[in-house]
Amino acid sequence: MTAPPHRVPPDRASPRPPGTGKRILIAMSRAVHIPYTVEQDEDGVWCAHAYVGRVGCNGNGDTREEALADLRDSVVMVLEDDGAPEEITIMLDVA
Repeated sequence: MTAPPHRVPPDRASPRPPGTGKRILIAMSRAVHIPYTVEQDEDGVWCAHAYVGRVGCNGNGDTREEALADLRDSVVMVLEDDGAPEEITIMLDVA
């Protein structure tokens, strides 16, 4: 599966370089870490769940991998609509 092309909003495009008449688009990438759970229900269907900000995302399938792929599609739709949530990284000492 290939990732959808990135669309750069007009406010993210750089000004036209002198004499070219063209705009340079600047695309940015960012890793977003989203915890999830996967379980198999009583009917044998695999179900995956995650929260993106305050939005719940779900995926299901006949296998664990299908459920995760379905969940990924759901998460991507939310990220495309709402943008990536703010994150904070905290390092903990674990005994």
